[in-house]
Amino acid sequence: MKVVERIKEPIYEEMELFEKKFTKSMSSQVALLNRITHFIVNRKGKQMRPMFVFLVAKMLGKGKVNERSFRGAAVIELIHTATLVHDDVVDDSNQRRGFFSINALWKNKIAVLVGDYLLSKGLLLSIENEDFDLLKIISIAVREMSQGELLQIEKARNLDITEEVYYEIIRQKTATLLAACCAMGAKSVSASDIEVDKMHSFGELLGMAFQIKDDLFDYSEKKIGKPTGIDIKEQKMTLPMIHALNVMDSSNRKWLINTVKNHNKDQKRVKEAIKRIKAVGGLEFAEQKMKTYHIKALDILKTFPDNPYRNALELMVNYVIERSI
Repeated sequence: MKVVERIKEPIYEEMELFEKKFTKSMSSQVALLNRITHFIVNRKGKQMRPMFVFLVAKMLGKGKVNERSFRGAAVIELIHTATLVHDDVVDDSNQRRGFFSINALWKNKIAVLVGDYLLSKGLLLSIENEDFDLLKIISIAVREMSQGELLQIEKARNLDITEEVYYEIIRQKTATLLAACCAMGAKSVSASDIEVDKMHSFGELLGMAFQIKDDLFDYSEKKIGKPTGIDIKEQKMTLPMIHALNVMDSSNRKWLINTVKNHNKDQKRVKEAIKRIKAVGGLEFAEQKMKTYHIKALDILKTFPDNPYRNALELMVNYVIERSI
């Protein structure tokens, strides 16, 4: 059995029911919109975020979830999907998970409107059911994600991202949404404030490890479905490069900065840049940091009673740093 299927096993029924509820939550009176949302639903990813909501809810809710858990998962997925649709417009990206993106098929104007629609659907789902506590959790996450993106853009212009700034960017951009999923799962089953905070911290630590793992893929020689060196081509400062710039001598540092700033489309230079980053231990440094976050996340889980849901969350944590795509 694949790891993802083993993780899903204790929440299989919830995920099946969630699919139906989520599809229904997207429906509208506009045929074009329904065609696009149908396209989105049929090309969904692994749905890790709803999985976190249900696993945490069952772990803290004595093996049970409720309607609030389903609404929380739907809100997360609606708002997350909205941000992805908008991201593809911002990044001028024509692909999402190996398929054409919404903006590639229906152009930017429609993609932005679809993103707005999904966002409003998520907000209304919470408001109509008076889930204001859940809405607050996801609203804070969206605010953080936007700030993280803007901070990255601001810093990327000068390539002056320090290690501390990098952690803040990935905390806001990636970790904050996983933190929201875990906090929402806890909140939906009326867990204590301490438990909600613990699960928020757990999701954040896991999100940090997840993003560093993603950064490391850019230096991988394995076939992972996307070419390597993309981050360098896009002038993104990731942890291996930040570490390399910190430990390199001045001539190598100047060469690397010049490559990222002025020669990032030159395949040979990008390959050489990757080689030099590897030579000064950039990858090992990033891997070590990823493992630190990974261990801290597991330590939080160990404070909860041993049950199938906690075990599935542990599997998820290990999967995040051992995955090959």
